[in-house]
Amino acid sequence: MQRKPFHTLLLAACIAASLGTAQAQGSYPAKTITMVVPTAAGGTTDLAARMLALSLGPAIGQSVVVDNKGGGNGNIAASAVKRAEPDGYTILMQYSGYHVITPLVSKTAQQWEQKDLQPVANVLSAPQIIVVRADLPVKTLPELVGYAKAHPGKLNYASSGNGSLQHATGAMLEQQGGIQMVHVPYKGTGPALQDLLGGQVDVTFGTAPPFMPHIQAGKLRVLAVTGKTRLSSLPDVPTTAEAGYPQVDATSWFAVFVSAATPKPVVDKLTVEIGKVVNTPAFRQKAAEQGATADYQNPQQLGERVKADLQRWAVVVKSAKIEAD
Repeated sequence: MQRKPFHTLLLAACIAASLGTAQAQGSYPAKTITMVVPTAAGGTTDLAARMLALSLGPAIGQSVVVDNKGGGNGNIAASAVKRAEPDGYTILMQYSGYHVITPLVSKTAQQWEQKDLQPVANVLSAPQIIVVRADLPVKTLPELVGYAKAHPGKLNYASSGNGSLQHATGAMLEQQGGIQMVHVPYKGTGPALQDLLGGQVDVTFGTAPPFMPHIQAGKLRVLAVTGKTRLSSLPDVPTTAEAGYPQVDATSWFAVFVSAATPKPVVDKLTVEIGKVVNTPAFRQKAAEQGATADYQNPQQLGERVKADLQRWAVVVKSAKIEAD
């Protein structure tokens, strides 16, 4: 029997492997998808993940489970996705504060590298809102800036930690308003919110969902939305641009990323299905009720957004000399 040349056998093996991979990708998804979240349950990142998982599962015919892996300024969750098999079954619901602020402010912690993750789709966008304790004698953003100028160094603002997006937003307002405030870092939005309610701090920043019940109850006062448009859930609250500070723009985004080695057909399948979900009227309404906006972006658009945010926030971080703990 005539033996086939080695190169012929090698070519056949490569073709077989390629066909197997193509078939596997063509049947994606064939099992449960795990969506890793870099925060504890209850915040806007977790909300985005659970909203998407609830609708994406039925759309693709497979379960999508949420796995909260908070800590390390997002590093724990990102590392888990990097280490997982790059097959699209372990995905990351990423928070922009971790993706573009943490790499700029952390000098000592070992950070994941952005080249290790590739964008899939943006899901939600949510501007920060500027919130003050109810008894602070200001009702508008210009009045807050005027109060800070009249009492230099007396006004303080809370954040969810050194190097957080709230910290950077406060620094941005200081730079644009020509004011000085005292930064008070907390270990998370929850403790910062409680001290704002208790009157221990004057101002804070954050996405709307955690603050909405207290704003509606009159326990907190919201001065402005740090985005380009007003929130439908806060229709009477002006944007920072309308209040005279257009450069104070601190919109957070919540997007899906996967390992950089994930095959393109899998990424394409995910982004198409996520886009269908995010653009449904039901998803848009649910997002609006939470003080966010359903904001689908494809991989290229999301990648461009990341680059632009890195450049913009780098200026703020460098000028304010912000560092993480």
